Amino acid sequence: MRPKRRWHIAVFLAPAVLVYTAVMIYPLFNTLRLALFTEVDQERVFVGLQNFRTLFGDPLWSQQFWNALGNNLWFFVIHMLVQNPIGIALAAILSHPRLRFASFYRSAIFIPTILSFVIVGFAWKLILSPIWGIAPGMLDAVGLKSLYAPWLGKEEYALTTLSLVSVWQFVGIPMMLIYAALLSIPDEILEAAEVEGITGFAAFWKIKLPLILPSIGIISILTFVANFNAFDLIYAAQGALAGPDFSTDILGTFLYRTFFGFQLQLGDPHMGSAIASGMFVIILLGVCLYLFGIQSRMRRYQF
Repeated sequence: MRPKRRWHIAVFLAPAVLVYTAVMIYPLFNTLRLALFTEVDQERVFVGLQNFRTLFGDPLWSQQFWNALGNNLWFFVIHMLVQNPIGIALAAILSHPRLRFASFYRSAIFIPTILSFVIVGFAWKLILSPIWGIAPGMLDAVGLKSLYAPWLGKEEYALTTLSLVSVWQFVGIPMMLIYAALLSIPDEILEAAEVEGITGFAAFWKIKLPLILPSIGIISILTFVANFNAFDLIYAAQGALAGPDFSTDILGTFLYRTFFGFQLQLGDPHMGSAIASGMFVIILLGVCLYLFGIQSRMRRYQF
């Protein structure tokens, strides 16, 4: 007897597949297609991989690309080394059953994540301003005014400062994800650990942390993808030129200037598509490394 075909599955999946194809798959492949063309005398001409050769071989283009990529890597490292450990620590503290007003603290920490990038960028630009910002006065009030510097105006500090602003805005996301993971740990495991005398920090380090490693892995790959797609905060705080002297330029702002043009720079959708394709490959490699390298080892560790 032939198995019955379940057409209802295709019917229910079709709307989601169509929407996803229209807003994700088609734009992706169209971007890859545009990267293989250039415009000559207002006519689109197929040039194959020439745009990629220009991007990586021409000194002017390659210098901008590697500068943006290096800044993006530093942007990501700051989030991994600062945001995620703080988020894990906050989740551990707020999950303590005896902590009072834990719900209030969670809400207060999570609120910045729902704010607009534009609001956050301009607000911190005003706060850190040496002319009308409140940062100099606050440091002076605690006797640390000597530590103040126009952080957004110095090449060596600007990118790190914006990275920390982004950490402040999004630390609530890893906190909530880890908090949910901690709550999902069975009480029987924790009670057995208490019987063995494992409590407090030792319980978190030896019992809870190994159990939430999959959640930490997911947070890490989400951080990677989000950071290499970043654009809004840099643009809101430093503009499309990502000053000072391109010290805060990341792949997102480099793509924006190239694709749409800015000031005296004319837009070039084909070179912009080549940059976007490079970003896609970088993100894809990072995700594949996690899925086939780290996550597979986590599964073997668990079972």
